[in-house]
Amino acid sequence: MPKLSLGTRLFFSHLLVMIVGLGCFAIAAKFSSPRMFVVRLEQLEKRGIFTVRSARTYLVEGFNNAWNHSALLSLAIGASAAGGISYLASERIMRPLKKIEEITQEFARGNLQERMPESEIPELNQLGVSFNSMASSIQDVEQRRRDLISDLTHELRTPLTVVRGYLEELADGSIEPSEELYFRLIRETRRLERLIHDLQELSKAEAGYLSINLQKINLIPLLESLVTRFQDQLLEEGPTLELYYPSDLPLVCGDIDRTEQILVNLLGNAIRYTEKGSITITARKENGQVWIAIADTGVGIADQDLAYIFERFWRADPSRSSNSGGTGIGLAIVRRLVQLQGGTIKVTSKLGKGSTFSFSLPIS
Repeated sequence: MPKLSLGTRLFFSHLLVMIVGLGCFAIAAKFSSPRMFVVRLEQLEKRGIFTVRSARTYLVEGFNNAWNHSALLSLAIGASAAGGISYLASERIMRPLKKIEEITQEFARGNLQERMPESEIPELNQLGVSFNSMASSIQDVEQRRRDLISDLTHELRTPLTVVRGYLEELADGSIEPSEELYFRLIRETRRLERLIHDLQELSKAEAGYLSINLQKINLIPLLESLVTRFQDQLLEEGPTLELYYPSDLPLVCGDIDRTEQILVNLLGNAIRYTEKGSITITARKENGQVWIAIADTGVGIADQDLAYIFERFWRADPSRSSNSGGTGIGLAIVRRLVQLQGGTIKVTSKLGKGSTFSFSLPIS
């Protein structure tokens, strides 16, 4: 037996309610009206208005006949009117649901721009709002997926093209093997390794598979060891590296390895884009959290670019990637690692004057 649609069910439910109501009315009137009519005749006789004893039977039969005809006519008119109203009501309710069905079919065909219009029915309007919110999320995810594939293809193409070019020239004898050439090939393969490693880290972080071992951390020894390590990488004419923190800096709740990964990434970026001046690391307590800020006097970031700085593969100046060796997803990993430890991260910057990246960790 085929299943009935929601519109058909609504129509028949309204029609059934109407039939039951009219049926109860007709049955009750059928049995009670003649008796009430006779009682009314007896009351008139008692008042002496007229005598209808001999004609009572004919009057009652005539009343029944008139009632039967009028009841049938009323049922026909009522059924027609109720059926029409039920049909219109069910169609009105089904219209937005059919619209949702059409839009979902459009979604299946890849058209993600369709949205549900507003409905006069509050429940269906709320359903439409939820549907539109879901549609926007799906469209955003799909756009991010396409951007990721495009960016990933671009990132992989550059080192692969370089390696293939050198190998082809070596194969046909256009160039002679040399130590410098081998170092170039090694540099490009390491770049591929970093890209794959960063992608794996970001994928684990966003999927929630990245292990986070929360414990009490004393940030002071970690910050001091990082400053010592990075000072060895700075040239004499390069920027200076300074560290400031209060002696009573409290312990924080976090993962020491992931916190070090965050600091290494941010410090590496600051050194990479700061040719001279200073890089300052500060730690302070504020509102139940410890904030760590890394400020530099480097190239800075334009105001219109700040909103995208933590997006994967995004760069304010794409041409810098070949020189810096960055994969473009380090800051996306940093943001996710900070969030997994219960903190927040923010950035302020002025083009040509430097940038300040700040992140927080909860006090233990």
